[in-house]
Amino acid sequence: MTALYDVAAIGNAIVDVIATADDAFLTAEGLAKGAMTLIDEARAHQLYGRMGAGIETSGGSAGNTVAGVASFGGRGAFIGKVAADPLGEVFAHDMTALGAHFATPALARGPATGRCLINVTPDGERTMCTFLGASGELGPEDVAVEVVEGAAILYLEGYLFDPPRARRAFAKAAGLARGAGRLIALTLSDAFVVERHRAALLGFIEGQVDILFANEAEIGALFQTADFEAAATAAVGLARIAALTRGEWGSVVLAGAARHEVAAEPVQKVVDTTGAGDQYAAGFLVGLARGRPLDACGRMGSLAAAEVISHYGPRPRASLAALMRPSAA
Repeated sequence: MTALYDVAAIGNAIVDVIATADDAFLTAEGLAKGAMTLIDEARAHQLYGRMGAGIETSGGSAGNTVAGVASFGGRGAFIGKVAADPLGEVFAHDMTALGAHFATPALARGPATGRCLINVTPDGERTMCTFLGASGELGPEDVAVEVVEGAAILYLEGYLFDPPRARRAFAKAAGLARGAGRLIALTLSDAFVVERHRAALLGFIEGQVDILFANEAEIGALFQTADFEAAATAAVGLARIAALTRGEWGSVVLAGAARHEVAAEPVQKVVDTTGAGDQYAAGFLVGLARGRPLDACGRMGSLAAAEVISHYGPRPRASLAALMRPSAA
């Protein structure tokens, strides 16, 4: 069956607030540098009041990936929950303006649209505090059958393992994709998420996942080892394809006995690493949906990651399709 979409992603619909900060601020606020911490609405208001001047932009890990897919000229769809409030309207407008399909009904009553407060230190590292808000209300009833079954690849955000209803939506979508013969991709999202849900994630990956995305810290947390090579070997036995990112050292793409070492694209200055993994996944998935070999998929991922870390914000500013070199095509 011909796919309507290259990638359909399910994740938290979040509006990002990004500000610069120093390590002293993180320490004073009790924030774990480089991590994502879930917070309630009261803490969100408190922290927002203490942060420096920031910019607001639609975000959310899987939503950022869909934005990258669109920038490559791919066909993307997103399933995620916002509230019927001003921030929810902004998020919906931003998704549809990209050319992505987004039709999840907004939450009429309950928590406000979710937001992620991101403090970026001078080294480009981002420390995130997330109020899930309405995004945590995503449930199985929000999973559009025609969207999931109509996508070449279903992309699932590991953060969905935190809200119980969202995890049920996650499971329903995976079942639909598997039944339709589609590929299922999962990003581990955050090492702390992995530590909270390690057993469940291992079971899900082994039973459902074709393509696993993780950075070095996440894959180490999944297999409880600081030895990257040991973790990489274990990943090969768990998923058909494992794409493991290593920051300035590029990425490693593994599939059975095949191993591809992909160099990082050069960047003049790392400004903000927010969205780097999301955009890597976008490039990789678009390449895979177009039938590219795995090393080319990795190069497309590196190109997208390099673009996004060169500026503030988690989504591409330049056209990734225009930036793509012949060697990555």
